Amino acid sequence: RVGQVITIKAKVNRAFSTSMEVGIKVTVQDTLANIEKLVSVAYATYVAKPVDGVKIELKPVDLLSRQDHLEHSLATERRRIRLDYEKVFQNLMQESNKEDGCCDTVKEEDAVSTELTHVQSIELVLPPHANHHENAFGGQIMAWMETVASISASRLCRSYPVLKSVDMFKFRGPSVVGDRLVFNAIVNNTFQNSVEVGVRVEAYNCEEWIKDQARHINSAFLIFHAVNDKGELLTFPRVKPTTKEGVRRYRGAIARRRIRLARKCMLSAQEDVPSDLWETSNQAYLSYSNIATLAHLAAKPGWEITRTLDNIKIWTHEEGDVLSLKVEMQVKVPSDVAFSLLSDFTRRQQWDKHYLTCEVLQALNEDEKIYYVTSPPVSGRKASDFVILVSRRQPCKASEPYVVAVRSVTLASLPPSPEHCRTEVPCAGFQIHSESSSSCVVCYFNQVTSGVLPHLAANLTGASKSIEDTAVACVKFLELEGSKD
Repeated sequence: RVGQVITIKAKVNRAFSTSMEVGIKVTVQDTLANIEKLVSVAYATYVAKPVDGVKIELKPVDLLSRQDHLEHSLATERRRIRLDYEKVFQNLMQESNKEDGCCDTVKEEDAVSTELTHVQSIELVLPPHANHHENAFGGQIMAWMETVASISASRLCRSYPVLKSVDMFKFRGPSVVGDRLVFNAIVNNTFQNSVEVGVRVEAYNCEEWIKDQARHINSAFLIFHAVNDKGELLTFPRVKPTTKEGVRRYRGAIARRRIRLARKCMLSAQEDVPSDLWETSNQAYLSYSNIATLAHLAAKPGWEITRTLDNIKIWTHEEGDVLSLKVEMQVKVPSDVAFSLLSDFTRRQQWDKHYLTCEVLQALNEDEKIYYVTSPPVSGRKASDFVILVSRRQPCKASEPYVVAVRSVTLASLPPSPEHCRTEVPCAGFQIHSESSSSCVVCYFNQVTSGVLPHLAANLTGASKSIEDTAVACVKFLELEGSKD
């Protein structure tokens, strides 16, 4: 608001071959109330402008802090999500198309035609709107898009709509000084207290304007809500698509909302619900959460060493009521061999006595599999079972580790059974660091839950050696199987 101080911090998290990810964080400070709060977080992807048609190869960024290293590693996961977004969206649209009459649930007399929300605006790109290359500022185009989208959303409410979030801004091409920009906005769908507005931007130079040859330069999906004088959210009326294109937009909005809700759930790291439902709409974000949670756990400061053997070290980390375990193992096998052996969980029972059985439920792709695991009973308890997602990642460069991340997921087709005690794994896995062409360091992490504590409690008090024994068995397994290769 007027009078408040906005701080915008931006940093290149990672440079890929020809593109880079920039992390952006916006905070606002109310100097009168002496309050500072987070306003927005975003990730922007940039590419360098080609020179003579040749793409620019980017240099890697220098990593100076622990946070730099963490964001650098997670940027790869966010890139995977961006690249997989269109595939996930198309799968959801295909599912929607199979559901006959999805738009017929809205009664004609209660619904507003989406065509009544169509708004068109035309802007001329002038020198103040462009940089020294005479290319229009992306921020200026985004501001114009928000304006026309808010007008479209206002057609459905008796209050000024407020921008809640941006699903996507995608720049498809440049615009320059002298271009006429045509903005078309329309409500795609409403969801009780929110509305999605789609905006399409087309550019014309003078010759293109005469010939009616548009250049599609941008698309975006903006989410609005509206509040009354008391700050209460208003309910938007239902909408009804009346054209074939309107039906496509209507269904697309539903698919994008499913992806947004999945993303919000995955990235919020809710500790009270460690096991999320696995489905098409959230698989990319579950995988991201799996890798990201392990990376955050490994990067935490304050690990304390509790036991040292010849080639094994055991560390613990306490944060509130959460206990985490790290086992560091020196192994005389190449890191890629250790990665291949440890990422195949069907072989886990060959060295880990806590795994009674392990079977693949779903092989999603080469790097993502869902396993069903059973463990033997401990201390008079029933045998435990797990449904886990295993995500494996190979390093993008030599200094990075191989990663095998593990977390629990829920499959509707495999509910808990009375024969087993269903146990959750919020975070576990391996990071494998290469030391030489014939040796590596394997770090195993586990965020301990009540279901796992019986296996570890006696060990931490010195009454048992299950952790050491398992680690020794793991090293022997890797070195024996590695020698065969």
